[in-house]
Amino acid sequence: MITVYHNPRCSKSREALALVEGSSAVGGSDLQIIEYLKTPPKLAELKRLHTLLDVPVREMIRSNEAEYAALGLADTALTDDALLAAVAEHPKLLQRPIVVNGDKAVIARPPELASSVL
Repeated sequence: MITVYHNPRCSKSREALALVEGSSAVGGSDLQIIEYLKTPPKLAELKRLHTLLDVPVREMIRSNEAEYAALGLADTALTDDALLAAVAEHPKLLQRPIVVNGDKAVIARPPELASSVL
């Protein structure tokens, strides 16, 4: 099962999704598309993504969003759990797209990075 955390309004997310859909790794029912703004991931799911991505939590967060500044997320004293809790409450902060394939995941920016987990 390949899962794409997707925002259809984002051109990079659309490009990554098209790359995944065109991949030989995807069969008809093997692709799950999660529009994370409509179906926000819970904290436990974000923690699992963090583990799979194996990147600092801050790389999962869109620091250019207004919510980032409004919530004071630039504060380096904030723990990973606090940052992920903020993303759970404000899913717009989640970096996108994220492509997950089994125990591998990548933030597909640029979209071509999606192929690294297919």
